[in-house]
Amino acid sequence: MGTLHPNFIVGIGGSAGGLKAYKALLDALPSNTGMAFVIVAHITPTANSQLAQILSHHTKMTVMVASAAMPIRRNHVYVIPPDADLLIESYTFKVVSPRTRRNEQINVFLTSLAEAMGARAIGIILSGYDGDGSEGCKHIKAKGGTTFAQDMSAEVDDMPLSAQASGCVDFVLPPDKISDELQRLVSTSINTGA
Repeated sequence: MGTLHPNFIVGIGGSAGGLKAYKALLDALPSNTGMAFVIVAHITPTANSQLAQILSHHTKMTVMVASAAMPIRRNHVYVIPPDADLLIESYTFKVVSPRTRRNEQINVFLTSLAEAMGARAIGIILSGYDGDGSEGCKHIKAKGGTTFAQDMSAEVDDMPLSAQASGCVDFVLPPDKISDELQRLVSTSINTGA
């Protein structure tokens, strides 16, 4: 069973302008990194989100909406359900619905990810308004994980700039270049036996 566990879990946060960034990131990623990807988007609580369906056209990985007690598997992409906070507990999702606070879902998820995965947690902050994700990046860095923020290619740069201002971002890159660094992290962890 442990072989299905991802080597890293990547939390990807975005809001306004995020869709274009998610697509660019997934288009550039190979489907066999051994990682699991969790997209935490700001979705209107009442929305009938088609995000998982849209993103499935941009990767060979399986894309699905996360649900309670769902196991987190390598080479899969998960999307947060509307009006929920998403947490991780021993390689499964915990869903808290309705969400606790508006536009805090990325911080909530990344903080949980940092606790669950430690140095194997990765946070990516993409296009969006406000500063959701910055606190989560701080938690990931405190636990030895790696963080990314989208560069000036972000349609709306509030969230990536806020993350950078926290002083806890390792890489500032366009989404299609983040893929290269993620693959480097995997190969480094394999080579060092980490």
